[in-house]
Amino acid sequence: MNSDRVDPAELAVLRAAFATDDGAEAPLGWEAVEAFEAEHGIALPEPYRTFVAEIADGSSSGPPEYGLLSLARLPDDWGDDQRARDLSKPFPLTATWLWEDDEDPAPDTDERLEQVCNDGSIVLGTDGCAMNWHLIVTGPHRGHGWQISDVGAVPFGAQFGFTTAEPGFGGWVRQWAARRAWYDAA
Repeated sequence: MNSDRVDPAELAVLRAAFATDDGAEAPLGWEAVEAFEAEHGIALPEPYRTFVAEIADGSSSGPPEYGLLSLARLPDDWGDDQRARDLSKPFPLTATWLWEDDEDPAPDTDERLEQVCNDGSIVLGTDGCAMNWHLIVTGPHRGHGWQISDVGAVPFGAQFGFTTAEPGFGGWVRQWAARRAWYDAA
């Protein structure tokens, strides 16, 4: 996974996955993507960066279950009680954290939870019930996808043991497209 340079083969897979997607939003274009990056002090990881600039800025048909959000949006159930998001601060995790299983939580657990939800990631969408998919934009896991819910945070990709899919945005979309094709054929 290279989050700094787009792989033409990976981009071809993304184009194919959304070629017949009636729910796909128009792409933002490079000027809007670069303006977003400048505003937030980040560089979006590839292939997501090229995806939103040239292919689609979200899709009502997914992935995930309730659709792929536009670049600057948050899920409807996000809530107003969280602190401001800061995409330029590094995402704080590099391994699964199930805070629901913490028998003796650290004194800074609440602050760390705020960081997990608000620092260094954009929200790709939701599977419902506050199970949100994030794309990490800063920190050691830049380019990786994570599912963050009310019980914990789990990285996406075969190397983390929770799926056989490749990590990152491209692997996440490929898994969704394969599942969608399987259901369509059934």
